[in-house]
Amino acid sequence: MKRILLKLSGEALAGSNHEKKGFDESTVLDVARQIKETAEKGFEIGIVIGGGNFWRGRTSSETMNREQADEIGMLATVMNCLYVSEICRYLGLKTSVYTPFACSTFTRVYAIDEVEADLTAGKIVFFAGGIGHPYFSTDTGTVLRAIQIKADAILVAKAVDGIYDSDPRINPDARKYDTISIEKVVEDKLEAMDMTASIMCRDNHVSMLVFALEEKDSILRAVSQDHFNGTIVTA
Repeated sequence: MKRILLKLSGEALAGSNHEKKGFDESTVLDVARQIKETAEKGFEIGIVIGGGNFWRGRTSSETMNREQADEIGMLATVMNCLYVSEICRYLGLKTSVYTPFACSTFTRVYAIDEVEADLTAGKIVFFAGGIGHPYFSTDTGTVLRAIQIKADAILVAKAVDGIYDSDPRINPDARKYDTISIEKVVEDKLEAMDMTASIMCRDNHVSMLVFALEEKDSILRAVSQDHFNGTIVTA
């Protein structure tokens, strides 16, 4: 792998906070440290971060229109990307944050030529705001950006340490896959990403590595595949 797209959940940024809200600086510092070490190995890195530590549009109040709820969720991802970007800059990395819509001077509007220039220059590129439209998850935005930047793989950092044949939080006998094809993920409706994103991966031959962020040096182990404890999803 040379170019990767890292997908982080918003809840992961909250650390051990049982409510999974806001930021835990020590957790984000550790993530940024791993990003820096990965960049120093020569990888080009794009990053997408969910907004669940602030807002989840699909679980918002019934009094709110779904479109407006999703728009708030997009702004939550912008806040997360700005925060993690700044922590990365604190560690000496150069970063840029792109959104699919104008966001004052906080971010730059997505343009593939500018993104390509930043990636090849060694900047850590954050993709915030999803695809800019409601009804699409951060997962879908992740796969779209991975396709556009021609990423070699998507690294999916989750709360669960891979893909199982059923929910391990409910079924103690759930079986974990070390390797699985994206075709089987789609056919069996397994929870690697949401179904739209999984189908996009299948149709565009995008590979994934799914792992638990909370495991020590999980990002570094994923990129090197040394003692990797997650699931490899082949395209």
